Amino acid sequence: QVQLAESGGGSVQSGGSLRLSCTASSTLYTLVYDKLSMAWFRQAAGEEREGIAVINSDNRTKYAESVEGRFIISRDNSKNTVFLEMNSLIPEDTAMYYCALANAYGLLEFDSGWYTYWGQGTQVTVSS
Repeated sequence: QVQLAESGGGSVQSGGSLRLSCTASSTLYTLVYDKLSMAWFRQAAGEEREGIAVINSDNRTKYAESVEGRFIISRDNSKNTVFLEMNSLIPEDTAMYYCALANAYGLLEFDSGWYTYWGQGTQVTVSS
């Protein structure tokens, strides 16, 4: 079993910044975290979940157009943690944000079917 714990959500005014963190841990086996892709998804009220940023084992990244140039995904393999730096936030960024861990190497996809483990989510609210 793998657990993902997100933190860093909150409320911010338009134009502000937030930094989300997600730490992976396992109680059953040694997590080869540095070999696996991790991603951030978000889901606004009444909307479908969308993938917004992914980072693979080579530290290659991919972003959704909606966040390109404003959000930065990074990882610290020594801490089994992935980060999402969110800048120039706008009200349309308001959503529940989820991190996800893919049981695959080198993945740079937003198809949620690739992601085996999911966090509980952290709420981000941006006011105008």
